[in-house]
Amino acid sequence: MSRTDQPATTESTPESDLQSPPINAERLLQLITNEYESLPRQLKRIATYMSQQSDRIMVDRISDIARECEVHPSAIVRFSQRFGFSGFSEMQALFREAYTHKTTPVQNYQQRIRSMIANKSQKASGGDLARECVNATLSGIERLGMELDDVAFDKAVDLVVNADNIYVVGVRRSFAVADYLVYNLQHTNKRIHLVSGLGGSYREQMRSVRANDLVIAISFTPYGKETQHCLRIAQHHQAKTLIITDSNLSPLAKRASTVLLVNEGSSFAFRSLSATLCLCQALFIAVAYRLELKVDEIHEQVGFED
Repeated sequence: MSRTDQPATTESTPESDLQSPPINAERLLQLITNEYESLPRQLKRIATYMSQQSDRIMVDRISDIARECEVHPSAIVRFSQRFGFSGFSEMQALFREAYTHKTTPVQNYQQRIRSMIANKSQKASGGDLARECVNATLSGIERLGMELDDVAFDKAVDLVVNADNIYVVGVRRSFAVADYLVYNLQHTNKRIHLVSGLGGSYREQMRSVRANDLVIAISFTPYGKETQHCLRIAQHHQAKTLIITDSNLSPLAKRASTVLLVNEGSSFAFRSLSATLCLCQALFIAVAYRLELKVDEIHEQVGFED
């Protein structure tokens, strides 16, 4: 058994880690953000999970979190002790207290999906699986509505409205969202660029970015290296950056003028994109309102004949 796999009870907590536990879940999450860079690699995985899935902690088992973070359960105990708790149960109680009067859609969904997986005596039908996917999508959209940061959203609208050029980048599953946002923003009079990286040409497509431009980057864990590369170029040219991601601990967030957070519902390890698409549509509607576009008159231009 490796040192990292040994039970936490055999390890002494470093004196530098001893501290009084935070008084509430909000304070704990802030401490996690502040201390993220100083955490060991395994504890960073747990910190990211805590930041992204804070509303699930009260119903998660220590084995669930360990599996999601790909760490030994003893690492969860060490993480709890790092922030002044005696163990995971004491830390979990903080989240249970915070959510005592609020059962979120994600919590309801997690309980349902856990029951379905555990019930091996009854085989799920195609319709059952379809409804679970729908429920997961709904949970993500409802969570977005509850947790949307109004100040960050208004700042995002300001960035779009005031930008000379707008570059949008997203790779792999985020590419569909980037393309959709570009389609919407092309209904404005602004110059919109989709950074597709076709043929590996990310650097070439970003070469004309300037200080008065805006780069919108969409990326979720494990965070595309190509997207991070584009953001470094944007930062080098002093362009503004709007990041749509799943955690303030995301490496993209460090390079952001503002961050919009969205956590999708997932079913059987497959994440939806519906909440992210909804957020992008809401962003465009808010921008259109500020620019006084007549959104209800936006339609396809007729100009092609068969």
